[in-house]
Amino acid sequence: MIDTPMLIGRYVVDREIGSGGMGTVYLAYSPAGDPVAVKLIRTDRLDPVTRARFEKEALIARTVVGTNRVARFLDADPYADRPWLAMEYVPGTTLAAHVEAHGPLPAALVASLGALLAEGLAVVHATGLLHRDLKPQNVIMGEYGPVLIDFGLGAFLDAATDTLSHSGMIIGTIRYMPPEQAGGQIQVTPAADVYGLGAVLLYAGTGHHPYDGARWEAIAGQVSDPQQGPDLDGLPDPLVPMISSMLSHDPAARPTLAAVTAACTELLTTLRMTAVQARRLLVDLTTADKPPTPVPPPLRPDDPPGDVDDALDVRPQPPAVPEEPAPASGRRPASQRVAEDLRRRYATRAVL
Repeated sequence: MIDTPMLIGRYVVDREIGSGGMGTVYLAYSPAGDPVAVKLIRTDRLDPVTRARFEKEALIARTVVGTNRVARFLDADPYADRPWLAMEYVPGTTLAAHVEAHGPLPAALVASLGALLAEGLAVVHATGLLHRDLKPQNVIMGEYGPVLIDFGLGAFLDAATDTLSHSGMIIGTIRYMPPEQAGGQIQVTPAADVYGLGAVLLYAGTGHHPYDGARWEAIAGQVSDPQQGPDLDGLPDPLVPMISSMLSHDPAARPTLAAVTAACTELLTTLRMTAVQARRLLVDLTTADKPPTPVPPPLRPDDPPGDVDDALDVRPQPPAVPEEPAPASGRRPASQRVAEDLRRRYATRAVL
């Protein structure tokens, strides 16, 4: 078991908040007290070429502007004993955790999710950066809508020629890999992210993956087989044409991100809902159980100010349960009325 580090770069570590095939993520604080998410990279992913590629992608990640759908890049050290990447901390649960706890989203909210993420991905692609590891665990349902995390770590995916041999990493991501990547192709195009987004939207709308199996080798074989299409069972009919095209085996047959955004917003129009209304409902639904932004407790009165040991001994406050403000008019909130209308329209789950 690896001990939690006290410091990563200039950031004071509070606690571990997640781990995966690429490394471990910690909640940490800047010297001024801002919460950040810092990922330490696994040592078995390291070599000089990988570090150089990570440095290049980290520099590109700094230039991403013009979207609220990507966690802001803050800092990185590709040449530390263990490279690390510091990103904006986005309070909220992952899409994976929300669907697991509450069930799939109705079609309108899947369309809103798709429009928002496609729009954000298009901005990132314009800088020359790809994600390469889109999955429900990398989508945070934040208070302003869905946010993508882990940009910049694609350098490690590209650098590994034996990616599929690391079952600890792959078993969580092979289900969302495009066929070209699952088949061993290292360099991929923006169409790979279109596929990954399609797989994420399929999960959001059904609660299952495009392909599944007991072992990653079996899943990789399914993904790579052009004769075996993805499992679309349970996907609402209005979403089938768009998502099936996003999951096309041939990268050239997949739509552009602009086309995905257009298809999603057009679907919302047919459901008599604006993109703004759908986004608001998506936020209200997926952030109902969002944990508050962590705040380290103040130093004890008898502690000298600026003591590093005290700064490292922070612990998060117990989550506060926010009270729902009552409308002044006594009417139900508009978001609740829209949610009830959606529930009646789709006759799906009571989580709305």
